[in-house]
Amino acid sequence: MTHSIKNVIVIGATGLVGLSLVKQLQNLNECEKITVVVRKQSSVFSSFNKVEQFILSDFLLLNDQDVSGFSHAFSCLGTTIKKAGSKQAFYNIDFEINAHFADLFEMTETHLILVSAMGANAESSIFYNKVKGQLEHYIEKLDLYRTSIIRPSLLLGERDEQRFLEDVTQKLYRKFSHFVPNSFKYKPVTADQVAHTMVEAGQTQTQTQKFEIYDNLHIQNLSIQHAK
Repeated sequence: MTHSIKNVIVIGATGLVGLSLVKQLQNLNECEKITVVVRKQSSVFSSFNKVEQFILSDFLLLNDQDVSGFSHAFSCLGTTIKKAGSKQAFYNIDFEINAHFADLFEMTETHLILVSAMGANAESSIFYNKVKGQLEHYIEKLDLYRTSIIRPSLLLGERDEQRFLEDVTQKLYRKFSHFVPNSFKYKPVTADQVAHTMVEAGQTQTQTQKFEIYDNLHIQNLSIQHAK
């Protein structure tokens, strides 16, 4: 069963996945309006006629009125401990802002689609994965119309602020990628593949599942189907 993506709000729109998502939504005929929440005006969206920039210095100031009436809400918001500067600063972004964003859609008819991580596990000894898992558990307990969680592996692609370890891993992967089968669980995926999965999740509506997880294999398989 398909569900039209008509009027959406996006946080994390200037990142690797977020920008790809906005581009795909811009090219989606059924999508009429894209509201991107940004801390400052960005020229990257100037050529997108469906995009409206909502400037807010602190995303925790988003309120119910700001997010009213959207068919879909997308979060591509995320960082790293290194970029954030500390574990607490990372937690404030990856958990607190995303949890607040999700809170706003309780008792609404908005479908929430959020990027998490393949290793998300609230009991993990790895802080990054633990926070991602805690966020998923928190969101699952909310009274939301529908939630889709996207769990990609390593992301392939260029960033304005390149992350060194990811950069090294990407180069190694590209060198040996022909040895990696398409069905490999940990196979890195592109931002375009993740964004495509978010759009597909937004268009899919089941009768029984209000909370659905799209794992890394699902991301790969959707991309293969799309390419056919």
